[in-house]
Amino acid sequence: MAKILIFGNSGSGKSTLARHLRETRGLAHLDLDTLAWKLTSPPERKPIEESDQEIKAFTASNETWVIEGCYTDLLKLVEAQSTEIVFMNLPIESCIANAKARPWEPHKYDTKQAQDDNLPMLIDWIAQYTKRDDTFSYTAHQQFYESYSGSKRMVTQNTSDLKA
Repeated sequence: MAKILIFGNSGSGKSTLARHLRETRGLAHLDLDTLAWKLTSPPERKPIEESDQEIKAFTASNETWVIEGCYTDLLKLVEAQSTEIVFMNLPIESCIANAKARPWEPHKYDTKQAQDDNLPMLIDWIAQYTKRDDTFSYTAHQQFYESYSGSKRMVTQNTSDLKA
């Protein structure tokens, strides 16, 4: 039974791979962006306990799933249930190019214009990936990958071959 965690920098292809797995393998898909933040402006993280309850509800109602996001703190909550992890470890330049080419994400933004207005901030945030020291950072992702004892793989380039 597939229970896959996908993580990496913003723009690395997490959502694309998760959608592919949903469509080809019938896995339920959870994008952690949809439950990690309060609906406030500026955005503010929900308490981890609140996100944990939503993740538990998702995993309890789905036999097989793929969960994706850049939140190592949230991924650790379901690490023991997972059967596999995928670290989308693409070069920062590729992540920025992917972010610029990203289609509108209506589950995250009210309009394509609102998404585009956020792009300069997102590009700056992507560029800081290896310099940050938080749950979204390269350091946190690398440590999560290294400490995982189950099946794992690292993707280091964009590819049309999304088999996982």
